Amino acid sequence: MKITIIGGSQGTGAQLASLAHTAGHDVTVVSRSGKGEHGVRSLAGDASDPGVAAEAVAAADAVVITVGAAKGTHHQRAAVTRAVVTAMESAGVSRLVVQSSLGAGDSASQLPAVMRFITTLVLAKPLADHNEQEAAVMNSGLDWTGAASHRAHEQGRHRQVARRGGGQRNEAGWDGSSWRSGGVHA
Repeated sequence: MKITIIGGSQGTGAQLASLAHTAGHDVTVVSRSGKGEHGVRSLAGDASDPGVAAEAVAAADAVVITVGAAKGTHHQRAAVTRAVVTAMESAGVSRLVVQSSLGAGDSASQLPAVMRFITTLVLAKPLADHNEQEAAVMNSGLDWTGAASHRAHEQGRHRQVARRGGGQRNEAGWDGSSWRSGGVHA
C-alpha cells in the first residue's frame, strides 16, 4: 500500500512511518524539515501549500495527517487539512486518517467535568484549530477516520478514541487490536 504521512518527521508520524515501512508499505513523509525515517520517501515543504499537498498525495492509496501546531501560524492543522483534503479529492484518493485530540469536537464530553473545564480554558486555541480541522474532514466526501489518544487510564491501559465516517465513535485499547477501521495497519 502507498501511504503518505503529512507531518511524519517526528512523534506519532515518524513512528507510524517506521512501522508502515517495516510492514512493507511504500511510505512518503511530508514535513517542513524534509526529515523522514530511513527507507521512506521524504518531501520538504509546507503541506498547507496546494502544490506541496498535491505532490504529496499523488498516487497514494491512503493519507495520514499527524501535523502539530506551528509557531506563528494560525490554525496550522486546519490549513494543512483543508489543502490535503482538496488535493485528495482532485487526485481521487479517498482514504484519510487524521490525528486529532481528545477534547476537540464532541469528544470533550468524554472528559470528567473538571478536566473538561480546565482543558477548554487552557487549550482553547489548539482545540479551536482541531475543531476546524475536524470540520474540514467531516464535511469532505472522503472515507475518513479521526483518531485521538489521551493519557487517561482505564484499568491501567491507555485509551484512544476513533471516529469514522459520519462521526460514529469507537473506543479500543491502545494496542489497536480491536481498532482496525481502515486500510492503514501496522
